[in-house]
Amino acid sequence: VYVESGAADLGITGTDVLRETEADVLEPLALGFGACRMVVASPAHVPYPSLPGGVTPRVATKYPRLTRRFFAETGLGVEVITVSGSVEVAPLLGLAHWIVDLVDTGGTLRDNGLVERARILDVGAVVVVNRASQKLQLELHQRLLDRLREAVASR
Repeated sequence: VYVESGAADLGITGTDVLRETEADVLEPLALGFGACRMVVASPAHVPYPSLPGGVTPRVATKYPRLTRRFFAETGLGVEVITVSGSVEVAPLLGLAHWIVDLVDTGGTLRDNGLVERARILDVGAVVVVNRASQKLQLELHQRLLDRLREAVASR
């Protein structure tokens, strides 16, 4: 938001945030850290990709736009419930049948009795640049991005 609005010229964020907000910024560099994946998960005993009896699945997530898009593309009708905090407890509380959340090792899913059902998006840290600022400060941005590229390459 800060970079898109021009309050900041450059920033670092996750691709999950960029895709969810549909921010109109440039993405000149993936930084090679913060790698994880956005997945659909559910308790092992809860059917996926459909529920019996024509029940409309409820999906809890911090990413309502990406969740709606994913299920629309797969042809599954769902009710999306936007939550903040610990998404993985939503099925345990009876709030949702499935969740969409970020997963690294899967440990938090396992700790909460959940299994990964589908991968939606690979996520990682990226540099973002304000479009207008890039035009006005191209040389400065290029020097900074070149240094960041060198740092990423040396890892």
